[in-house]
Amino acid sequence: MAALTLFVLHDSHPAAIGRVYAAYGGVYVATAIIWIRVVDGIALTPYDWAGGAIVLSGMAIIVWGGFGKAL
Repeated sequence: MAALTLFVLHDSHPAAIGRVYAAYGGVYVATAIIWIRVVDGIALTPYDWAGGAIVLSGMAIIVWGGFGKAL
């Protein structure tokens, strides 16, 4: 059901599809890092934290950088 909802969102704003994919990628990476820590029980290294911060910062720039522009 969630996949169908996301499909409808893609069709409703085709000009913003890049920002949607950036948000999806950021959520995917954050979920992977949380999974490694919580489920697998592996301690995160400073490189894990830095990589996650870089990815989420990039995602934020792409997603929020488009606000205020016509779609």
